[in-house]
Amino acid sequence: MTENQRVRIEKLVYGGDGLGRLPDSRAVFVPFTLPGEVVELQIVQEGKKFARGKLISILESSPARIQPRCRHFGTCGGCHYQHIAYDAQLQAKLSIMEDQLRRLGGFLTPPISGITASPDPWNYRNQMQFHPAPEGGLGFMDIEIKTVVPIQECHLPTEGINALWPQIDLGAETGLTRIILREDSFGELMLVLEGGDELGPELSLDLPVSVCYLKPDGSCLTLAGQDQLIYQVLGRQLSLSPESFFQVNLGVTEKLVEYVLARLPQAPALNTLELYAGAGLFSLFLAERSRELIAIESSPSACYDFTNNLDAYDNVRLYEGPVEEVLPALIDDLPSLDLVLLDPPRAGLHPKARESLEKLASEHIIYISCDPSTLARDLKHLCAAGYKLVDLHLFDMFPQTYHMETVAILQRG
Repeated sequence: MTENQRVRIEKLVYGGDGLGRLPDSRAVFVPFTLPGEVVELQIVQEGKKFARGKLISILESSPARIQPRCRHFGTCGGCHYQHIAYDAQLQAKLSIMEDQLRRLGGFLTPPISGITASPDPWNYRNQMQFHPAPEGGLGFMDIEIKTVVPIQECHLPTEGINALWPQIDLGAETGLTRIILREDSFGELMLVLEGGDELGPELSLDLPVSVCYLKPDGSCLTLAGQDQLIYQVLGRQLSLSPESFFQVNLGVTEKLVEYVLARLPQAPALNTLELYAGAGLFSLFLAERSRELIAIESSPSACYDFTNNLDAYDNVRLYEGPVEEVLPALIDDLPSLDLVLLDPPRAGLHPKARESLEKLASEHIIYISCDPSTLARDLKHLCAAGYKLVDLHLFDMFPQTYHMETVAILQRG
């Protein structure tokens, strides 16, 4: 068995780990450590160029280290930064973003304008995803994403969700694979169940909550209550179906939308293209600033919601389908564009979508990203195609975790 190693942690990297160097100069990645700390670790995975370590003890502690709030921290895989003071979390995310842009994007001095903190670093999540625990309660996946950890507490959900989830008793052999709890802006709660059965589970309900069941084919069955949630953003209301995506931190979402609106091109009426439009969060604000707004979205439920949310606007067209398929077919029919706004999933832009975006040569691009590595990759391609990155700002949508939301502003030439 390999002897434990003593290592000084140099920096935090994307994914939540601290990075140090072994005596043979290999990088070693160690969860729950901080820059400057000297730690004792056990090697749990060996590679030619790197290794992974398990923290055994802290020999020299960082002043930014604090006591985690949750008893499950370190076992549950939901949080990565509870041991870090919140201000230090923010600074770590800025450093990680700068590192990703340099290494993967080739930006020597990236124009990062800062990071916007969450109004509350705790109890901010309006959606939580649970898994059935072996004992019949709810749990989260462990840090290695192998088993379900039964939980007794969680400090990330909104107060409404936190009051509800301990009351849910699944019983044995429900056939459920995931249990999602959502709370909208008006305190309405929704329980979304997922499983492999076409009919859904038997239900005994004595709670003030709507219940929906997502069947294996992706369709949704309402078992109790309403089939829509209402989210209010900067005074506008969006209606969402149970399976439609929405940002989990409403306070930060409002700050992000305000930032985007303040950086729209200064023209009285824009020709706007929105990619990965979702249920219409940004379109709801862009429509009134646009001569024409063309939107593309692949999710059927999000397209349904988009149509409802943008029903009052005659200058909006929505195309349903994957961006990498729809956009190349649309290029010849699109007007000269003033703005493209895109909010892709974690994988970033599909190469076909990116190539089409480069051909369109819009004057301005606003790129909203939830993954710094794919953002850096895509920005590198776009800048090589004639764009300039003029500003990049982080939003701490996910406190206590390594995840971050970013808005990049690009201009042609």
